[in-house]
Formats: sequence, structure tokens, C-alpha cells
Amino acid sequence: MHRIELRNNEFLRQFETLINGSLARIEYAEQERKIFLTKLVIPVELNDTEFEENFIKSVLEFISEKNLRVVPTSPKIAGFVRKNKSYKSLLPVGIKL
Repeated sequence: MHRIELRNNEFLRQFETLINGSLARIEYAEQERKIFLTKLVIPVELNDTEFEENFIKSVLEFISEKNLRVVPTSPKIAGFVRKNKSYKSLLPVGIKL
């Protein structure tokens, strides 16, 4: 599996990584120390579960290091957080998945 080099593209408000010339991205909106992860876009040629999970993990770890809260509005990202309980501590108080 490729090591994911994550880039926070603040201008386009997305986390992105380039793998073999294909761009995978997670779009976000930021508000009051919270990041809303709104859309996950994985190119067809990268569409494998292991890559997708590693990409989501990289983004969540980046957010954690910045001491921000995460609100996953994308169904795939919300499902990942639901499955991986260790990331639930990133959710704002009162948010249940």
C-alpha cells in the first residue's frame, strides 16, 4: 500500500493526495474549530477499500493533531468513524453517529 502524502488545500477546502497521477480528495468546510467532512472523492482506478480507509485515517489524524473537532457529513466517512471507535473522540460534544 502506498504511503499517503496528505495535502491540505485550503484554497479549495479539501484534503488531497496524488497517487499514480490520480487525485483523491475529501472536501471540507471549517467553522468554529470544527471541520465538516462533506464529500469523499476517490478516482475509479484508486477505488479500493484499503486505500479509502488509509486516506480517511490520514485526514482524521491530521485533524486530531490540529486539536480540531470533526463532523463527518459524508456517509462513507461517518461509517468509517462509526466502525473505528478510536476516532469518536474527535466528534464534538452532542454529535452521535
